[in-house]
Amino acid sequence: MSESDLRTVLEHVGEGFDLGEYEIDAYLAVLEHGELTASEIADRTDVPQPRVYDTVRSLGDRGLVEIRESRPMTVVAVDPEEAFAGLRSSLTDLVDDLEGLYTAPERETEAVSLVKSRTTILRYFEEVITRAEYELALSLTPSLVARFEEELAAARERGVDIELIVTPAADAPDRRTYDYGHIANAVRARRGVTTPLLAVADGDYSIYATQGAIGPNPDQYAVIFNRSALGFLVLGFFGTVLWTTAETELLADGDAPTLPRRYASIRRCVKDLETLEGDLYATVEGRDVESGNTRTVRGRIVRTEHEETEEVATVHVETDDGDVVTVGGRVAAYEDVEAYEITIARDGAP
Repeated sequence: MSESDLRTVLEHVGEGFDLGEYEIDAYLAVLEHGELTASEIADRTDVPQPRVYDTVRSLGDRGLVEIRESRPMTVVAVDPEEAFAGLRSSLTDLVDDLEGLYTAPERETEAVSLVKSRTTILRYFEEVITRAEYELALSLTPSLVARFEEELAAARERGVDIELIVTPAADAPDRRTYDYGHIANAVRARRGVTTPLLAVADGDYSIYATQGAIGPNPDQYAVIFNRSALGFLVLGFFGTVLWTTAETELLADGDAPTLPRRYASIRRCVKDLETLEGDLYATVEGRDVESGNTRTVRGRIVRTEHEETEEVATVHVETDDGDVVTVGGRVAAYEDVEAYEITIARDGAP
C-alpha cells in the first residue's frame, strides 16, 4: 500500500470511530431497543430534540443504523457485526501495512527516561523481566505477581536467579497454597503500601515506580534506567533497604547455586559463596576504585566479608601473581575494585 493509500485508509478508519457524544448516546439507545423514533431517542438520551435528526443521519451515513423515512421517522439498529465489518477489515489491513513501515526505536540509546502512562510502565516491567539473563530483583504487588507470573516462571526456567519482594504483605498469596518456587528463588513480603515497585535485570536495566503510578494517580511517574550508570541505585536500594526490611519470608533460597554463575549483586554473590565449600574462582569485570579505569580481576577466592546489615560485602581474590585484590559492589570505596559483573566457578577462573 502506498503512502497516499495509507493516508486515505487512516482517514477512513478515523472517521469511522470519530463519533460525537450525541452520536454515541443515540447509537447505544437504538442498539438497546432495536428501533426507536426520533422523539423516543430524545426522550431516552441527552440529545436535544433539534439535534436528533442530524445525529441519526450521521449514524446512517456511517452504516451503523438504518433510517426508515416514515411518519414518524424510525431508526433501526444494524447488527454491529455487519456494521463494523468493513471498518474491521480496513483496520486489519491497515495495521498489517503500518507494521511494514514500523522501525523499532533503538532503546539502547536511552539512558534515563520518565514514563507516566500505566500501560507503558507495565510494558517496561515486562520487558525488564523478559530481558534478564542471569539475575533479577523485583518488588511487586500481588496483582503484578499474578500479571507477570508466566514471564517470571519462564525466567526461572531459563536459569535466572530471582529475588522477589511482595508488597503489601497483608495481600500476599499464602505460601501454603501458592507455589512461589516456580517464579522465584527467594521471596519475602514487606509491609506498607508505600513500598516502591521495581525490577532490575542483571544489575543494569531497571525500572522504579511508586505504587500510585500503576494505580489511579495520573500524576506519578516511573523512572527507567536503560544501560545507565545510575541503574545501580535501584539494585542497591533493593538490597540494602527493601530486602533487609522485608521481614516475612515466603520462600527461602534452599537451592545450592549451580556453577559457573554470574552475579550483578555482590551481596547475592557473597551470600552464595558462604554456602559453598572447596576452592572457588572468580572473574570480575569492573573498574579500579582509585583510577576509575576498567579492570578485570581473575583468581582464587580466599575470603569473603558480609555484614548483617548487608551494607558491606567484599570478596578477596588472589591473582596468579600472588596479589590479593579486594572486590566490592557498585560505587565501592573501601575495596580495590568496583565490580559490575562477577562470575564464580570451580577448577579455575572462568
